[in-house]
Amino acid sequence: MSKDSAHMKHSFTVVVMSLTTVAMAGCSDTRLSVSAAAAAANRVQRGKYLVSVVGCSDCHTPMKMGPNGPEPDLTRFLSGHPEQMGPLSGAKPQGPWLWAGAATSTAFAGPWGVSYAANLTPDQNTGLGIWTEDMFVKAIRTGRHMGASRKILPPMPWPAFRNASDEDLKAVYAYLRSVPPVANHVPDVQATTTVDMTAENR
Repeated sequence: MSKDSAHMKHSFTVVVMSLTTVAMAGCSDTRLSVSAAAAAANRVQRGKYLVSVVGCSDCHTPMKMGPNGPEPDLTRFLSGHPEQMGPLSGAKPQGPWLWAGAATSTAFAGPWGVSYAANLTPDQNTGLGIWTEDMFVKAIRTGRHMGASRKILPPMPWPAFRNASDEDLKAVYAYLRSVPPVANHVPDVQATTTVDMTAENR
């Protein structure tokens, strides 16, 4: 075999090996992308399951009157207390009653003051749109808004939810990021003077 023929054969072999390597790398990247997408989808589905099981919608989706009585207004799914209602004055408990709830099941009055179900949709201005995953997890773990500011007031059962695993809380966050955003500005809480909003939660 001449030197030219040997050189051409070597070059051809190098090209084939290079193309094979590129093709294998491309297949590997595709498999990784598919695997990552499947993992993300599974996390969202896990979050959807958890949100439905723990009843987030019971307080965070406003109720409306239907033909058979109160029913969730799914056009406002997880959007919190309707801003059209605005802030509410605290209801005074009577007799054995300690707290009261609005007909929408999104506003609550008790010894702590008046609290409102938050907008859990990913709306940038009024919901969780600017929240990071870390903020969300810290909020549930610490019982503080955005994980660092005021206390989260009753009846939000964060003391129970904080027992969830990091993976489950991240799954809930992933699902909440996937629901349709609803622009709905929820009023600020109206805490009584007896509630220290800066004290450490236990």
